[in-house]
Amino acid sequence: MTSAEYCKIAVKALEDKKAEDVKVIDIREISPIADFFIIADGMNQNQIQAMRDAVDEALYKADLKVRQVEGNQSSTWILMDYNDIIIHIFSKEDRLFYDLERIWKDGKEISVDEL
Repeated sequence: MTSAEYCKIAVKALEDKKAEDVKVIDIREISPIADFFIIADGMNQNQIQAMRDAVDEALYKADLKVRQVEGNQSSTWILMDYNDIIIHIFSKEDRLFYDLERIWKDGKEISVDEL
C-alpha cells in the first residue's frame, strides 16, 4: 500500500470521529521527513483522544504501525508519526496558535480525491 492510500484511511478515520477542518499537505517535494502531513482539530480532549484511537486502529488494521506518538490523554496536540505520514490532531486553539499550515505553506494542500 502507498502512503497516499494510508492517508485516505487516516482521513476517513478522522472524519468518522467528526474531526474538523481535516487537511492533507503533500510535502514530498519540500522535505525528506515525510510524504504527507494530515492536520485536524477536535472540539475537546475526549474527541481528540477518540480521533487518535480511530486513526491508530484503522492504520493498524491496514498493517501500518505507528512509529512514535507525542501527546497523551490530556494533550491538546497529538502527533502521530507513521514514517511517511505525520498526523497532527489539535484543539482549535492550539491549531490556530501553531499554524502548521502557514509554516508548511510551501507544501501542496490536496484533497483526499487527489491522493
